[in-house]
Amino acid sequence: MPATVVVGTQWGDEGKGKLTDLVAKEMHAVVRYQGGHNAGHTLVVDGESFALQLIPSGVLYDHITPVIGNGVVVDPVVMLSEVDALESRGVDCSRLRVSGNAHLILPYHQELDRLIERHLGKNKLGTTKRGIGPTYADKASRVGLRVQDLLDADIFREKLEAVLAEKNLVLAKIYNRLGFDPDELADRYLTEVAPRVAPYVADTVSLVHESLERGEHVLFEGAQATFLDLDHGTYPFVTSSNPIAGGACVGAGVGPRHIDRVIGIAKAYVTRVGSGPMPTELFDETGDTIVDLGHEYGVNTKRRRRPGWFDAVMLRHAVRLNSLSEVAITKLDIFDSFDSIKVCVAYDVDGVRHDHLPYHQSDLHAATPIYEELPGWKKDLTEARERHDLPPNAVTYLQFLQEQIGVPIRVVGTGPGRDQHVLFSD
Repeated sequence: MPATVVVGTQWGDEGKGKLTDLVAKEMHAVVRYQGGHNAGHTLVVDGESFALQLIPSGVLYDHITPVIGNGVVVDPVVMLSEVDALESRGVDCSRLRVSGNAHLILPYHQELDRLIERHLGKNKLGTTKRGIGPTYADKASRVGLRVQDLLDADIFREKLEAVLAEKNLVLAKIYNRLGFDPDELADRYLTEVAPRVAPYVADTVSLVHESLERGEHVLFEGAQATFLDLDHGTYPFVTSSNPIAGGACVGAGVGPRHIDRVIGIAKAYVTRVGSGPMPTELFDETGDTIVDLGHEYGVNTKRRRRPGWFDAVMLRHAVRLNSLSEVAITKLDIFDSFDSIKVCVAYDVDGVRHDHLPYHQSDLHAATPIYEELPGWKKDLTEARERHDLPPNAVTYLQFLQEQIGVPIRVVGTGPGRDQHVLFSD
């Protein structure tokens, strides 16, 4: 019963989509287990770019069942729009399945997300304003609507009327905004959305377990990344769910004994979107160069990402949190023109060296990176397909990272294309 988890090990945007797509050819099902359409994956296949927000990356393979698990929050309008966009380009989405237990993002969630973020002012969290946080909050408060509610008009109307009685008061009394008409909203979703969503709704827990029981390979795909995890990330500048590998068990309905491989994805540098601590952040021309060469702008939001040198302290912690069996390094080619490259190997906090991530937020905010500097290779890597194609200094850099994080680097990305990668370690 082989199952694999792919998880981001930094602050997101590590290239999980490409790695998932690469590994997916061996799989029978690819399951998204948390997050929503605040996470974008970009895949390049035969020179054609596909930007996915909600539908799992495996949709591009005809033999794979793409599954949106119960731990995901689903904007059904976005899901259907993505289906339409993919099918207009010849991608068959009929195999897509979405858990009936996944919670629905509805217009009032998005309105509240925008208003709350604006109200926070300088203390804003940097959310995507897609309604993700308010939907997870409703889930925890047990007032959320689920995908399966779209299949029963009476239940959908009853739940919507109950929750809007409270939401409309909040909108009016706190934010001086008009509320939502429950009948109008119900009519729209039950007539325009529900009939189109219904064919995709399934008992995804049974679907996944039946696949595992047949000995088929299943891939669990996380959105966001380790240090945006609600429990283990740089709180409060985090997402509202658990992207770490353990989140796959809850968000897809499987036990940990089913998982025998956990692949961590890391860029050869780090980026972050929104607020929060980032010890290796670069504010100089080097940072601008990384952003320009790496096209470091959000797939969905188009926001400029904050760049920084590779942080081995973070990766060591990510190895622990996720029980990583291996790591894939992406975007190594971004350093092709660099004379030298820095790696953060430890933090200095008030004169004390930290080789592991400080648990206290004040220490992390005060951390100064301790760097090792390695020589660049000054050679184009985009045509590299075998380890022997890599220049010696690139191999040295990768070996150094491998020693720092303590797990093997299996795959190295040398460009955005599906075939632009090197198998580094056996």
